[in-house]
Amino acid sequence: MDKQVSSRREFLRSSAGWVPLGLFAAASDTIRVGVIGCGGRGTAAAMNAMNADKGVRIVAMADIRRDRMEESRAELRLKYPGQVEVRDDHLFAGFDGYRHVIEASQVVIIANAAKFHPMQMKAAIEAGRHVFVEKPHAIDPAGVKVVREACELARKKGLSVVSGLQSRYHPGYRETLERVHDGAIGDIVAIQETWLRAPYVLRERVPGVSELEHQAANQYHFHWLSGDDVPQTLIHNLDRSRWAMREASPVRAWGMGGRSTLRGEIYGNVFDHHAVVYEFANGVRIYAYCRTIDNCYNENSSLLIGTKGRCDLLRLRITGETEWQHPGATSKNPAYDLEHVALFESIRSGKPVNNGDYMVASTLTAVMGQIACYSGKEITWDQVSASDFYYPPKPEEVRPGIEPPVKPGPDGIYPVPFTPGISRLL
Repeated sequence: MDKQVSSRREFLRSSAGWVPLGLFAAASDTIRVGVIGCGGRGTAAAMNAMNADKGVRIVAMADIRRDRMEESRAELRLKYPGQVEVRDDHLFAGFDGYRHVIEASQVVIIANAAKFHPMQMKAAIEAGRHVFVEKPHAIDPAGVKVVREACELARKKGLSVVSGLQSRYHPGYRETLERVHDGAIGDIVAIQETWLRAPYVLRERVPGVSELEHQAANQYHFHWLSGDDVPQTLIHNLDRSRWAMREASPVRAWGMGGRSTLRGEIYGNVFDHHAVVYEFANGVRIYAYCRTIDNCYNENSSLLIGTKGRCDLLRLRITGETEWQHPGATSKNPAYDLEHVALFESIRSGKPVNNGDYMVASTLTAVMGQIACYSGKEITWDQVSASDFYYPPKPEEVRPGIEPPVKPGPDGIYPVPFTPGISRLL
């Protein structure tokens, strides 16, 4: 665990709803924060930042669409009237709006299409800005390499980099995994990671909007923008698995997936189901599943199976030779605010926090699994680590007027881009 980990007693108190005195107290000096990506996650991240530090002032916003920025700003102003200072001339629409946000801010929140996360976080760090970067931090091996370079640069420059893999800041998960690492379930022999749900954030086509802008606005459903569902959704589960395995990374993966049910333009071209098996050097396997189809059984879980018992991590429960239940099991997840608390405390204290190690490794684990599903091939850690593969176009090549890499067919349906057993990616 990182240096942010508190004592077991502090975990118990925090998860039960106790907040340390002064944690959300007003700060004397303001910190200018800019937001790149004004959809639901970007708007929520701005709220988390303002909850975490009363000195935060949201001063600039960027998004593909101006109307979305205006809606987000209005919502933020309503809930945080004293902390939102975004003038009309600091709403930056278009693919290059992120540059203006970086220029106007001390801290940058990056929560737009994941394809652009590596490029934008590197640009922010090069400009001397602290960054919060939502998951997934990249969608392909080439992007992961840029993330690694950016995090290393942040260390050299004394800048903070905080990841949207919020599980790491959840006091209950920390306490539970501390007990697992202390031997409460014996040796881990297998892990099951599951996230089954309905399709996520569907946006109808807006009349008069270009094909490129439509795809960017509906980015979760286009592989070249979101990376598809293993990096986009299952990455949280895979990050928790690597954490449980003491930051080990799997040596190989194989998987399967496809498009079985989703029909219609709004669903873009992503797969609607995936299953990935990851194997570690010691033989432990992760059995990982995600699915985005309506009217089906849903589940979000992280289950660790050991020689002496089991851990249901999301329910903060250990069973077997040790029977234990965390007292905060039914509490609201505090981690979304706490990751921002860590960021702003690090800035004010002059003690940078850098989540780069697990940002890089967990993202690459997810990318590895997605490529295994797309190709139908076994993918090794060494293979994906060495690869420069990317989903075209390169992020810096995306600008108004370019042709998107996927287009709808005559029936308005987007073709699925990869066929397992036929498509070769690496």
